[in-house]
Amino acid sequence: MADDLSIDQFDFELPKARIAQHPCTPRDAARLLVIGNELSDRHISDLPEILKPGDLLVVNDTKVIPVRLRGKRDAVAIEATLHKDLGEGRWRAFAKPGRRLHVGDRVDFADGFFATVDAKPPEGDVILRFAMKPEDLYAALATHGSMPLPPYIRKGRSEDSDGADYQTMFAEKSGAVAAPTAGLHFTEDLTRALDVRGVEIARLTLHVGAGTFLPVKVNNIADHKMHSEYGEIDDATVALVKATRARGGRVVAVGTTCARLLESAVDADGVLQPFQGETDIFMTPGFKFRVVDVLLTNFHLPRSTLFMLVSALGGLDRMRDAYACAIDREYRFYSYGDACLIFPENLR
Repeated sequence: MADDLSIDQFDFELPKARIAQHPCTPRDAARLLVIGNELSDRHISDLPEILKPGDLLVVNDTKVIPVRLRGKRDAVAIEATLHKDLGEGRWRAFAKPGRRLHVGDRVDFADGFFATVDAKPPEGDVILRFAMKPEDLYAALATHGSMPLPPYIRKGRSEDSDGADYQTMFAEKSGAVAAPTAGLHFTEDLTRALDVRGVEIARLTLHVGAGTFLPVKVNNIADHKMHSEYGEIDDATVALVKATRARGGRVVAVGTTCARLLESAVDADGVLQPFQGETDIFMTPGFKFRVVDVLLTNFHLPRSTLFMLVSALGGLDRMRDAYACAIDREYRFYSYGDACLIFPENLR
């Protein structure tokens, strides 16, 4: 990794009008900027034509939990967004107004559904303890919680439609507090067309955490401490990746979450292995990709670790130019926005 890059090198101006507030309908009608030897304007529905028989798409099957809760501590209205499961009913949470909460306080979210403040870490969030089994808590969240939209979408205020809109068609394993947004573009029609084309789909699980939105606060990006997230890659997906390699196909990561986990799970020889655990991999320009050949991803925030990741694959200058082009051509940015398909700077 490059160790002399300034955060300012990953900055760019984005007009607020370019930030999508709702998804495209149908999902695969979203625009797609293909970043190869040149820039090409396409649509997500064109993927079967762009990809080749023998290629492999790797998708994230994590499921977003509706972890945003509104309740009261006595007469004080409290909003809590759970963001990390600590086990035994304890969750780290962002709370507003957090300063009004004290250790031992009880926050009521619904009749019989409450939490007590277990601790107030120095980072500024709180630890809530729920006296209920995990399956009961998930059921209560499904009834009383709402989707944890990022602040740039309607200031984080969800609508009824977000329950479906902010969940991918691959979602199976509950655990994420943010969506793997590249997967939001897929539809049954698109996956059927990919299958006909001879493009396979493999799955992994990376439970996206709130850390994906954390700003980089250091000037030299080498000093940034990356958040960790839990992920799993099973034997079946490893076998599909190896078979793809053997036939000369390309591994296409659907989203930065898949790219991070795939590149976390290689051994010393660069061979993908089954994986189960936390990853805090930080991918910046100079990173050597050993599994991912192509990346399908949405357009990311300036000065973010995700823009650093795409710059690691596509090249910083090239990605800055591509983003400037996308802004000029009125692509829609962020979670509900359009996407880009990034081929590496040195095309393989």
